[in-house]
Amino acid sequence: MQHVRAKLGCSERRTCRALGVARSTVRYLPQPREDESALTAAMTRLACQYGRYGYRRVHALLRAEGWQVSHSRVLRIWRLEGLKVPPKQPKRSRLWLADGSCIRLAPTHRNHVWSWDFVFDRTRDGRTLKLMVVIDEFTRRCLAIHVARRIRSKEALEVFADLMVEHGVPEHIRSDNGPEMVAEELRSWLQHMGSKTAYIMPGSPWENGYCESFNGRMRDELLNGEIFYTLKEAQVIIEHWRTHYNTKRPHSALGYRPPAPEVVLPNEGMREVETGQKAA
Repeated sequence: MQHVRAKLGCSERRTCRALGVARSTVRYLPQPREDESALTAAMTRLACQYGRYGYRRVHALLRAEGWQVSHSRVLRIWRLEGLKVPPKQPKRSRLWLADGSCIRLAPTHRNHVWSWDFVFDRTRDGRTLKLMVVIDEFTRRCLAIHVARRIRSKEALEVFADLMVEHGVPEHIRSDNGPEMVAEELRSWLQHMGSKTAYIMPGSPWENGYCESFNGRMRDELLNGEIFYTLKEAQVIIEHWRTHYNTKRPHSALGYRPPAPEVVLPNEGMREVETGQKAA
């Protein structure tokens, strides 16, 4: 208001009265909270670490770290610091079948529907990396990402065998019609185990939407930003990302909670367990 008084020759009181505003709003200076700088630093760190995350997922990660911060405050600091997610590729139009087959067999419980697909990448020397992705559609949990130079039906069978020992046998397994998926050996084995195969319509990848969405996230958040020099390096880094996806990454469809959050037993609980074991 000082420049207004110098230019117009009017006092602050008269100017506010003429405009119909309270003097307190004109004189108010924002008072940052004591933890403002620390919160801003934490947000900047998370935004740099997870460059493809927006403010909603960053807010969820902050809450997981112990910050008692509101959604609106995170948004305010996000905009003030100029943080933003880089532009994505333009949206593509989708073709929908008249019979509504794109939404059939919706998962209703854990181990109801697993879906799997292949994702391709390359190491620095140009050699192919083939990733076999398996997810549980209901829990959104990534059960496995098997990385190899070549994956055939026999290797896929071995991956499923290990997963069924650990997680149980799914009722349905959804996939496209690739040669590895429709191999007679694999289909017979799945039928013997009690799992029904659910193949999508040819040329309709959106019918395998859960897996396609996961593949897009993995491509966007990991593969597009990593250079793999060896197969072993790719296996270690991708498995580390899978663990992070399951235990820490906020998932919008789950209320910004991870599919399988880590559970830590407190020290007191550990002492009670040890005491009970010794007493027994």
